[in-house]
Amino acid sequence: MKIKTNKINSANAQIDAEISKESIDKNVEKIAKELTKTASVQGFRKGKVPVAVVKKQYGSRLVQDAESEALRDVLNKGLKELDVAMNALIGEPSITKFDKSDDKIEVTVKVAMRPEIKLDTYAQMVEVFDKPVITDEDVNARLEKIADSQGKFVDLKEKRAAKLGDSAIIDFEGSIDGVLFDGGAAKEFALVLGSGQFIPGFEDQVVGMNIGEEKVVKVKFPENYGSDKLSGKDAEFKVNLHNIQEKVKAEVNDALAAKLLAGQDDKSLDNLKSQVRAQMEHEALMKLYNEELKPALLEKLVDNLEFDLPEFVVDQEIDVSVNKKASGMSEDEIKELREDATKLEALRDSFRQEAQRSVKATFIIDALAKAEDVKVDEAEVMQTIYYEAMQMGQDPKSAYEYYKKAGYLPAIQMSMVEDKVLTKILNSKIKA
Repeated sequence: MKIKTNKINSANAQIDAEISKESIDKNVEKIAKELTKTASVQGFRKGKVPVAVVKKQYGSRLVQDAESEALRDVLNKGLKELDVAMNALIGEPSITKFDKSDDKIEVTVKVAMRPEIKLDTYAQMVEVFDKPVITDEDVNARLEKIADSQGKFVDLKEKRAAKLGDSAIIDFEGSIDGVLFDGGAAKEFALVLGSGQFIPGFEDQVVGMNIGEEKVVKVKFPENYGSDKLSGKDAEFKVNLHNIQEKVKAEVNDALAAKLLAGQDDKSLDNLKSQVRAQMEHEALMKLYNEELKPALLEKLVDNLEFDLPEFVVDQEIDVSVNKKASGMSEDEIKELREDATKLEALRDSFRQEAQRSVKATFIIDALAKAEDVKVDEAEVMQTIYYEAMQMGQDPKSAYEYYKKAGYLPAIQMSMVEDKVLTKILNSKIKA
C-alpha cells in the first residue's frame, strides 16, 4: 500500500493512497476464514464450512468488506503519518476519489480537524463599559404601571359614553351575508376597549356608545385569520351595551407593597422600590447586551481571531444557504442551476464569505466556552424550552418532543452556550 499525506493547514488534510489487488485479496481471505467460524451454510456443520464455500456464497459482500477494511487501514496509517489523533477529527472522513482498476484502487480521503484557536488576546478585545442607570423617575413610572395593572373595574359614578380603557359589558352576534357563524356570539361579555382582544376595528366602534345603546359594528376579518371560513370576509356584529366600568388604579403605597411582596419578611414600599430598580437594571443591561454589546463583541472576535476552518463544515453551511435560496426560486431557475454548473458554483460562492464567518463564530464560541468553563446540559435546555412553551400557552412536553424530533436541540443548546459565555465575559467588564 502506497500512502501520501498532505496537511493542507491546521484544520484540513488529504490522504492519497494506492491499494493493491493483493491487499484486497488478502483481506478477502482473512474475512472469509473468520466467517467459516460463524457462517450457516446448508449441508455443513457450523464452524466447519470450507473457505471456498464461504467465498462463493458471500462473494461480493466479502469484497466490499475487504475494501472497507483497506480504507480503514488507509485512514489509520494516514492519520499516523499526519500525527493527527482520531478524536481530533470533525465529522466523517470524505472519500473524494475511489478509482478501481484491474490491479489497484486509487483513493483520496479528505479529513477535517478541530481548528486551533489562540485565545490569548480575547479579553483585551472587550472594553470596560458603564452599567445602565435607572433613575428614581424610572422606578416611579414602573410602579405606576404596576399599580395600574392592580386596579379594579367599577361601575361608573356618572353616566357617560364608553372610552378607551373602559370595560364594556356587551352582547354581540356576528353574521356574514346575513348568516350567523359559529363562535360569533356571546352574552354579557366584558371587553376592555383598546386591549386588541377583538379583530381590528371592532373595539374602536364600541368607543362612544352609551349604556343601553344598540349598534351594528362592521368589520373585515384579517386575511391570515385562523378560520378559512372567516379569513378576509366582511362581517356585521349586532352589539348591545349593557354597562360601562372604569378602571380605578391602585395607589402606590405600603398596602400595594404588602400585596406584591406577600411571603417576604420586608413588605415595605422601600423594599418594593429596591426590587423594582434591580429588575429594571437587569432588563436594561440585558437589552444593552442583546441589542449592542453581544453582536459587537462577536463581530470583533470574528474579525480579529485568525485560524483555519474545516472546508466541509463551511460547505455544509453554504448548502443550507443555497437550499434556503432555492426554496424561493421558480422551477425554471432551479432547472437552470442544475444544468449549468458554473451558475451553481457562482451561487455557492456568493454565500461563502457569510458561511465562513458563521462557522468561525461557532468555533470561537465553542473555544470561549471551554476557556470560561461554561456548560449547558440537556436538563437546562429542557427547562428553557418548558418555560418558553408555558409563557406562550403551549404544552411544554409536546414542545420539547417537537424540537427533539426535528433535531433542533443542538442548535438551541449552542445558542444558550453563546448567550452564557458572552454574558460572562461582558459581566467582567462592567465598570465598578
